[in-house]
Amino acid sequence: MTLATERSLPLRPGRPGKVHVVRGALRLEDVTVRFGADAVAVSGVSLTVEPGEFVCLLGPSGCGKSTLLNAVAGYVEPSEGRIRLDGAPVAGPGPDRGMVFQQYSLFPWKSVLENVAFGPRMSGHGRAEARLLAGQFLDMVGLSGHARRYPAELSGGMQQRVSIARALANYPAVLLMDEPFGALDAQTRAMMQEALLSLWGQTGTTVLFVTHDIDEALFLADRVVVMGTAPGRIVADLPVALPRPRHADLVLDPAFLEMKRRCLELIRRESLKAFDGQAGAGI
Repeated sequence: MTLATERSLPLRPGRPGKVHVVRGALRLEDVTVRFGADAVAVSGVSLTVEPGEFVCLLGPSGCGKSTLLNAVAGYVEPSEGRIRLDGAPVAGPGPDRGMVFQQYSLFPWKSVLENVAFGPRMSGHGRAEARLLAGQFLDMVGLSGHARRYPAELSGGMQQRVSIARALANYPAVLLMDEPFGALDAQTRAMMQEALLSLWGQTGTTVLFVTHDIDEALFLADRVVVMGTAPGRIVADLPVALPRPRHADLVLDPAFLEMKRRCLELIRRESLKAFDGQAGAGI
């Protein structure tokens, strides 16, 4: 039995020959985040994400999507409310939450393999075991042939795949992604979306994904949570009842287009509210 099988990530129910471990139950209860006395970034957000679910936070710029994600990551402390992961309160960053940012944030002086092995090393694994784990995750993201290269030698899409492998190498209960494909060109972005769905299908890891791109949210998610501005809050929680596996031609499906229309209406309404509020304040 390989190490990857012995330590495999929780897999989604119903996959033959795989043991499903229930991890990644995320609960946000009336979460409010303030920056200063009057600046309310997020107000009264309650959200439940089930183990293995893929949920996208969608909304216009400034609606608090990234702030909410950073609160789940433990980088921002809620002013009110609480966040729990698998029943335990979130109190600061931890290896049970893997974070992937828009910028790749890889160590430029470390090889691809050593970047991915960094988390396991910090978790107490020996050098040989950490490198073995890193190699297995690089294989999962299709980069096993680039283990000895350095980040500067890779394309943007390849660097982001390394970032995802590094986040998964800690076996997190939930993967947090903050517009991870926003800096990529359209073709690479589409390829990365399909690659992410393939990887998620293999691991069944809970994913909370921030984006302002409606097509991306609908293509990826089980649910799209639409946020509004002034202050940041949930205005709609929409199940995405589109078949899986998903491919590029899904964007032409009438059901996809209808959901896109609904999301556009919601975001336009919230954007107009924010604009009217700024105009009324003389901004």
